Amino acid sequence: MGEAFTDIRAQGWVQHLPARIRPFVLLARLDRPTGIWLLYLPGVWGILLAAAPWRQTLLLAVLFGIGATVMRAAGCVVNDMWDRDLDARVARTAQRPLASGALSLRQAAVFLVLLLCVGLAVLLQLNALAQILGAGSLILVALYPLAKRITWWPQLVMGFTFGVGAPVGYAAAGGHVGAAWAAIYAAAIFWDLGFDTIYGFQDLEDDAVVGVKSTSRRFAHAPRAFVGTAYGAMVVCLGLATWLAGLSAFSFFLLILPAALLGRQVLELNIASPAWCLRLFRMNREAGLAVALALVAGRL
Repeated sequence: MGEAFTDIRAQGWVQHLPARIRPFVLLARLDRPTGIWLLYLPGVWGILLAAAPWRQTLLLAVLFGIGATVMRAAGCVVNDMWDRDLDARVARTAQRPLASGALSLRQAAVFLVLLLCVGLAVLLQLNALAQILGAGSLILVALYPLAKRITWWPQLVMGFTFGVGAPVGYAAAGGHVGAAWAAIYAAAIFWDLGFDTIYGFQDLEDDAVVGVKSTSRRFAHAPRAFVGTAYGAMVVCLGLATWLAGLSAFSFFLLILPAALLGRQVLELNIASPAWCLRLFRMNREAGLAVALALVAGRL
């Protein structure tokens, strides 16, 4: 495997922050916005698919941007609170604030409460159905870190957790659930399953040593086949969602772009290079934006 590396990058704008604030920024992963995009974009898909008036669509997109930022941060805090002992034993995560001792568990808990308060303020701006779905997702956020200890499929649990923005966005814009709602959620789940498996390939050796289970370890013998299957299922679900929602043929045509971007990840996957896996993982921002473009086109 490739040489060990850390995912802590305290350079750039982070190094100019006061020393007392810096560990909280690193704990929330605010220095690495890819995760925010990957949480935010399924919400945008759901909002666009429901085809609410454009003014409402834009307002919801802004609210979901704020919500994705704070809830991704909250998810990182919960994850690191659960995993602080495991993180200390994995090269990539050993310098995270809780694992390294830069922050205490109590400090992280107070920070988590503040983040959840902001998330609640955003949630209260949505309709009742979206509020119920959003509040229910907190159960998934809390339980996800346990998945890697009891199942080989924590990335699937991650899909249900990270992809929940799609059904919440659809409910917030449309005020109801239905077949298109289910299809867009399924697409988000399969997308997360694929890109989080790629992300997990960074830690194959360390995860084997500490006993962490993952689809990355389970399918390391056939990584392209597994990730390709997940991404293929995502594209099929996207096509189904656009058809069920009655969007125009432009959506189907433009889905070729995200399909090509995802296919490139599969073809270029190299699990022996953690740095390359991270680069492929980050490409999913562009893939998710391409899906949003297809949905916008379908509404024109």
